[in-house]
Amino acid sequence: MQKVFALPWQALTRQPAPRQRRRPRQWPWHTLTVLSLIALAYAIWLSTSMIAYEWRWNRIPQYFVYQAEQMQRASEPGHIDSIETLGKTARVTLASDSGSQQVLAVAADSLLLGEGDLVDEGDALGFTRHWTAGPLLWGLWNTLWISVVSGAAGLLIGMFTGLCRLSPNPTLRDLSTVYVEVVRGTPLLVQIFIFYFFIGTVLNLSREFAGVAALALFTGAYVGEIVRAGVQSIAKGQNEAARSLGLSAPQAMRHVILPQAFKRVLPPLAGQFISLVKDTSLVSVIAITELTKSGREAITTSFSTFEIWFCVAALYLLINLPLSQIANRLERRLAQSD
Repeated sequence: MQKVFALPWQALTRQPAPRQRRRPRQWPWHTLTVLSLIALAYAIWLSTSMIAYEWRWNRIPQYFVYQAEQMQRASEPGHIDSIETLGKTARVTLASDSGSQQVLAVAADSLLLGEGDLVDEGDALGFTRHWTAGPLLWGLWNTLWISVVSGAAGLLIGMFTGLCRLSPNPTLRDLSTVYVEVVRGTPLLVQIFIFYFFIGTVLNLSREFAGVAALALFTGAYVGEIVRAGVQSIAKGQNEAARSLGLSAPQAMRHVILPQAFKRVLPPLAGQFISLVKDTSLVSVIAITELTKSGREAITTSFSTFEIWFCVAALYLLINLPLSQIANRLERRLAQSD
């Protein structure tokens, strides 16, 4: 049997078989995360116990939904002809002095009068109950629509501003630069005050319009810079190739440059809109009852400071976490389409 010998240089160049890298265990780190959260919760509990704070979570549900009571009154003087009880509802038949009848449905446990009692116009007979949204839900709704409207307007303003920053026209470029620098160089709270008390007074604008407009202009300045940076990050050869194919400058920007830039500016845009949701709390200074102002009003009646603020923070997370997840999914999908 013939033996095969390896030459010296073949022995030197022979590579060892690659070893499979063992995947590090993840459960110790997950355990550490859970322990950290438990420690944080214990620290919060300990801090509240040191100031002798009494938790009253049972008071919180009424600030989300509650049963409102609406008083039912007699429209004409007369007397109660009959009362028919149907479960928790009582049907009251009122016979007026003019011969007409009035039938009212009230809660059975709220009846204030009995059969045969005389009533005058406006006398209370009882009240009805119906579920309605509490102040925290109304504040959440106001925060949502303010964020959506001001975000959409800010996106349009930012797109226009970003393209003006790149325009060869000196006037458009200079005006957009002044707008961006003034807005980014002054606090949003000051801009809201100026827009509401000065511009809003001169133009007779409502506080809601003034608040949305101030947020849209503030967001538009930052979106404009994001768009400008995204467009400038695209290689110049892309524009030159589009123009060589016969596309005009606007067509090249619309069909070639902007789609590529959108993939790059999506993460900062998502972060900007998440910041916008939190910035809506500042419009409470012009008496718009959004989520933060609703929380402050609830604290004045419930005296449950920590519970209310934890609920307000959770509601802001309820808005922002889905936005982050949607942005991440869209970013991954756009990355796969490259």
